[in-house]
Amino acid sequence: MFLKILFIFLFIVSASNGDYKKGEKLYNIMCDKEAIDKVKYKTKEELASKIENYCENINEKNLQAVVFYLTQKESKPKIIEKPLIPKDAKCKICGMFVAKYPKWATTIKKNKEMLYFDGAKDMMKYYFDNKGKFNQILVNDYYTLNPIIAQDAIFVIGSNIYGPMGDELIAFKTENKAKNFSNEHHGKKIVKFNEITKELVYSLDK
Repeated sequence: MFLKILFIFLFIVSASNGDYKKGEKLYNIMCDKEAIDKVKYKTKEELASKIENYCENINEKNLQAVVFYLTQKESKPKIIEKPLIPKDAKCKICGMFVAKYPKWATTIKKNKEMLYFDGAKDMMKYYFDNKGKFNQILVNDYYTLNPIIAQDAIFVIGSNIYGPMGDELIAFKTENKAKNFSNEHHGKKIVKFNEITKELVYSLDK
C-alpha cells in the first residue's frame, strides 16, 4: 500500500496540463463527487488513499490523474463572472433601479432566483431579514469593480464616500486596500463579513 501511494505521489509531481483535463473528465464520470467534497486531507498521498473507494473501478493511472486534478483545482484562483444587471431590476429593499448604480450593485443568488440591490447595505438588510439558503452573494471591489464573494470581502464603514442610499458598507478584496481607503476617506471601522451584524447595518441609516 505504501509503495502504491508513493508511486501516485511521484506521478503527481511530474503531471502535465493534459493530466489535469484527463483527471477532471474521470472525476466527473467515475467518482462520487459529493462524497469526495467531504474528504479532508493534509497531503496528496492521503487524498489518494481516501478517494480510491469513491471512484468506481478506477485503476492506478486514472486515480493519479484524478488526484492531480483535485489538488490543482484547489490551488487555482476562482474566476467569478460579473452578473449582468437587467435595466428593470429593482432593489429588493428600497425599490430603486439597480442598473443605474453599477459601481454599487450587489446580488444574491437564492436557489434559481437572482436578487438585486443598489448597495451592500440593502443587500445585508435582506440577508438578515430573510431566512433561507443563499447560493452566492456578490459585492464589487470599490477600486476595480470586480465581483467578490461577499464572505471573502473586507468592508469599510463610516467613510466620507456615500452610495445611492447614503452611508454604505464599501467592499474591498484585500485588507490592505480597505486600510488605504479608510485612511484616505476617514473610515470609522473595518470589518469582515462575519463581523457584520443586523444592528450595525441598520445603524447606517441613522
